[in-house]
Amino acid sequence: MPPMGAEAAVDPVVRRILDQLAATGFDGFSSAPLAATRDGMVSAAAAMPKPEVASVVELAVPGPAGPLRTVVYRPAVDHDGPLPVVVFFHGGGFVMGGIESHDALCRSLANASGVAVASVDYRLAPEHAFPAAVDDAWAAVRWIAGHGADVGLDGGRLAVAGDSAGGNLAAVVALLARDAGMTAMRFQLLLYPTLDARLGSPSVDELAEGYMLTKRDLEWFYECYAPPDKDDWRVSPLHAADLSGLPPALVITAQFDPLRDEGEAYVAKLLASGVAAASVRFDGMIHGFLGFPEQLVPASGAALGQAGRALAAALA
Repeated sequence: MPPMGAEAAVDPVVRRILDQLAATGFDGFSSAPLAATRDGMVSAAAAMPKPEVASVVELAVPGPAGPLRTVVYRPAVDHDGPLPVVVFFHGGGFVMGGIESHDALCRSLANASGVAVASVDYRLAPEHAFPAAVDDAWAAVRWIAGHGADVGLDGGRLAVAGDSAGGNLAAVVALLARDAGMTAMRFQLLLYPTLDARLGSPSVDELAEGYMLTKRDLEWFYECYAPPDKDDWRVSPLHAADLSGLPPALVITAQFDPLRDEGEAYVAKLLASGVAAASVRFDGMIHGFLGFPEQLVPASGAALGQAGRALAAALA
């Protein structure tokens, strides 16, 4: 149940959204058949306003198991020549979501940052369990770094970004890029990321129910996706032995998100390792709040603005 006194602090608009979900019988993402949950995520996204951008181009990026559908968004205020690029990995617990579910978010991020956003349609669990998503994400980044100029992107100025499970993939790819000596990797933007497959942070239990994303959901996601060894840093980057030498990071968290504490713990570990990093918590918000239109939830626009400014500065 929600912790004592928390209800008064939940943003009133978010509280109404949660109440409306509860009235439909929604009891977490893991309570319905996966196919229906996947369809519902896409349907909900389709109803969201789509900001105008300069162009949307679909690519087939070579991947380890075949072409990776990747969509590149150029910002509305575009510039001639290759643009720096943010490689984006969508959320959805490793089991759902895709380019369509995060279309509006990627458009907004391109406009807020002034750089291109490349959204990658990586393979999903349980059909393709770990490390398929990691392999796809890393393949996409390597290809863009090496061939971005062919499609109007500056592969020498790269960042990674992702929300929730996508934030996990972004953090893992940043580690892989460091180990590979990829100097083009300049920034990592993690939006309420899941970083610890052991689910050992206090907020997981404190906020286990009542805020859309439940502890049971998180357990189910990892049951579908993760290997038996939950300490493997490729699934739990919070437990990576060495975080030094990583690109700077911005981690955005939400007050009423079970994943809140692990995102903030990751920033603390980055700072202790000598990495420039910042954590920004949005009070009153829940997991996934960046998916709400700014007109409905102003904090969504504020978070996107902060993320965009950080990316613009890092990739300038």
